[in-house]
Amino acid sequence: MSLHPVQGHEALRRTFAASLGQDSLPSALLLHGPEGVGKQRLALWIAQMELCEDRRAEGPCDRCRSCRLALRLEHPDVHWYFPLPRPRGASSPEKMADALEAARFARLAEIREASLQPSRPAEPTGIYLAAARALRRRAQSRPSMADRQIFIIGDAETLVPQEASPEAANALLKLLEEPPNDTRFVLSSSQPGSLLDTIRSRTVPVLVPPLTEREVVDFLVARGVAADAVEAAARLSGGAIGRALGYLPLDDGGEGALEAERRAAFTLLRAALAPRMGTVFAEALNQKVSGARALLGLLASLEVWLRDLAAIATGVPDRAVNQDGVPWLSRKARERGWPPEAVARCLARVDEAAVHARGNVNPQLLIAGLLTDLRRILESSTPRASHVR
Repeated sequence: MSLHPVQGHEALRRTFAASLGQDSLPSALLLHGPEGVGKQRLALWIAQMELCEDRRAEGPCDRCRSCRLALRLEHPDVHWYFPLPRPRGASSPEKMADALEAARFARLAEIREASLQPSRPAEPTGIYLAAARALRRRAQSRPSMADRQIFIIGDAETLVPQEASPEAANALLKLLEEPPNDTRFVLSSSQPGSLLDTIRSRTVPVLVPPLTEREVVDFLVARGVAADAVEAAARLSGGAIGRALGYLPLDDGGEGALEAERRAAFTLLRAALAPRMGTVFAEALNQKVSGARALLGLLASLEVWLRDLAAIATGVPDRAVNQDGVPWLSRKARERGWPPEAVARCLARVDEAAVHARGNVNPQLLIAGLLTDLRRILESSTPRASHVR
């Protein structure tokens, strides 16, 4: 099977095509923007365009041999690296490198079969030092078929892995400092601030903005997704097809990963507003994760719920993302009379919790402390002394 077409980003694609036609496309790009908006798909499009044998003014032809290989993720001069789970049982750097390369090829095979994939991984992942070194070795070799090769590094912020070491990022940095003449690098990141300053300084940043909600809906409906499921997922996605996929039901009828996360975040908010503190601690103990980093997505979803509460508190409930939660949030806001400033303090506290989560603190303690503080902030701002119901 082939990759799905690029959706949207027409202006960016025209700019890239014109730059390549004028031989002015930078040798190292950093595509940054919200998660799931198509940054890596756009990077693959750039690689396909560069290697196309019959390139047009607007981009690749989609028909030549190079295009067909690129669309099937089989072009020998397009090298796509992305975060992977840490291999278990890799007892040496060589075994680690072999295991990561095998996992990368297996993942590419999965994408060939189903190129539409939710943007959020199910488990913590990273681009580890062994993978960065393998990438560097490959970049120092000659192209196999074309006159140049393109390296795509998705979610490049994960080059600083859980080992609390910048070695993986430094391995890439050495390559960016002295790139081979026949090589182009396209990095993508939804957290460019997490990259080393030296890497950012050696790449040209390009913002990839969200799609419109209608573009997300049209793309998914055209690929056979039921229209009734698509509308809600598109609204929740923030203009990101990858995120919209995470809100859709699974083939077996289960919840998508982001939908489950959204509901879990709502449960956290309800726990913070529950009448008894025991509910807070019970919910904290219910966080069955091995490390606090796994809570980052949950905390991001909790922020969305709080922003919805802020929208309601300021009298614009139609701006809430979680429209199915508006009745409950509106009732609570009427009962308690929370001012928008209190909700803003709650949002700041969630941001603080996310910083601690990246430091991999105890997840249960992090959630218990967060919910206790949210409860205190909201209760102290209530203009009348009534209990949370």
